[in-house]
Amino acid sequence: MILDKFSLKGKVAIVTGSNTGLGQGICKAFVEAGAKVAGVSRRPSTETEQMLGEDFYNIIADLSTCDVIPEIIEKTVAKFGRVDILVNNAGIIKRQDSIEFSEENWDSVINVNLKTVFFLTQAVGKQFIKQHSGGKIINIASMLSYQGGIRVPSYTASKSAIRGVTMTLANEWAKYGVNVNGIAPGYMATNNTEALRQDGERSADILARIPAGRWGTPEDIEGAAVFLASEASDYVNGFTIAVDGGWLAR
Repeated sequence: MILDKFSLKGKVAIVTGSNTGLGQGICKAFVEAGAKVAGVSRRPSTETEQMLGEDFYNIIADLSTCDVIPEIIEKTVAKFGRVDILVNNAGIIKRQDSIEFSEENWDSVINVNLKTVFFLTQAVGKQFIKQHSGGKIINIASMLSYQGGIRVPSYTASKSAIRGVTMTLANEWAKYGVNVNGIAPGYMATNNTEALRQDGERSADILARIPAGRWGTPEDIEGAAVFLASEASDYVNGFTIAVDGGWLAR
């Protein structure tokens, strides 16, 4: 049956940024689809843990450094026995006019959004190969993987690079049975967009361009995430799916 292909029963996922927003929503969707989830967050994912119970395991780690990567893999395998899915969701954004944009703002965003993402993905890829079982990697990109944006040069650079790395790894790792894809969320009602949503004029401008006429929610990401994590997407590789209410089509 076709719906069976969307099941994640018996799978183990690592999801970064599990304490709020899109990451929390993806954790919830994966557990509902049958998976066990190791959620990685800088602060305790207390709400997510209360919501999902024993199917969720919280790993506290600061993803601004790659030093935490071995521990993430080791703790996940020790708890659940394997890794089948990785979702690189954690990310930060710094807003400043490009003419004044600081080196600190550049480095902090690139470290979390690109460097750690790549090396965590590399480590999970090695675990997949060790298990001889393939795997699924989902990188959370952005509309700014396709567009320039304003006042967020390091964020745009990181998310454009994520789309490129997604394609590169898909090319290299398909032979191992590993699928590497991305999701480009539109304007979502999350912590990262709080300032924009509170700016009445800017929020109105954004909503006027979204054909769906509303901000997205974590629930809007869940279906795409389960699809890309499941057997249903076995022949989808190297592509970044926009979940944006039609923004990019406008």
